[in-house]
Amino acid sequence: MTPLLVVAGAVAGAPLRLLATRLAARGGRDPALGTLAVNVAGSALLGVLLGLGDVPAPVLALVGTGFCGTLTTFSGSGLDVVRMVEERAVVRAAAYLAATLVLALGAAAAGWLLAR
Repeated sequence: MTPLLVVAGAVAGAPLRLLATRLAARGGRDPALGTLAVNVAGSALLGVLLGLGDVPAPVLALVGTGFCGTLTTFSGSGLDVVRMVEERAVVRAAAYLAATLVLALGAAAAGWLLAR
């Protein structure tokens, strides 16, 4: 049952991630903004979920692993950083990496504290 819950969550999370990056890329903007947005939003949601405490394992599988796991993307952020470095935008790459780490971890912590 648990694998099916993970898949069900992923069916919603993965397309939302794709949609966010495509929306961010409209008008010639950097799709990395979409990656940053989903990483922060997914981290906040996961923080809330874990901050609630006694969340049933099936809910953690569906929302935490399935939905948040496919909505957020560390590999996508890594790819964005590599692309920026290849474009010789090293300062921008470092700022993006720092923003991703600080904002996503901060969102997770804030979500956890709010749910407590």
